[in-house]
Amino acid sequence: MAQNSSTTDQLVNTLRDTIVAMVRRDGPDLSARQLAVFLTCYLEEGAHTVRGLAAALNVSKPAITRALDRLGELDLARRKVDPMDRRSVLVQRTLKGSAYLRELRSIMGEAAGVSTPARTAKIVREERAPRRAAG
Repeated sequence: MAQNSSTTDQLVNTLRDTIVAMVRRDGPDLSARQLAVFLTCYLEEGAHTVRGLAAALNVSKPAITRALDRLGELDLARRKVDPMDRRSVLVQRTLKGSAYLRELRSIMGEAAGVSTPARTAKIVREERAPRRAAG
């Protein structure tokens, strides 16, 4: 049980460090609900609808609509009427959203101590940089 508690503590610390890094950087801050909608759209395959997201996250359709309003303002996702069923609204990914997900993955990897290509490149640059003598 101690191992499980330790793993859980590590996950919570990674989450905290990730959120702190996201808040400190230039860029949008997303609420937990907005982030849940964003990650569901980007990590789960298939077409996403407001109705489907509400069911998947067990929240109301108006709550999903508000989250999508914010994601739309930030160009992290967009809504489009389903041409096959005009009553349904599809949620689409954007290039900016894909870049945001890459950045989130990188920040989370750093928070977890996982080596990422960007982190490895930064370490290499720092190691190659001329060192100044302490003085």
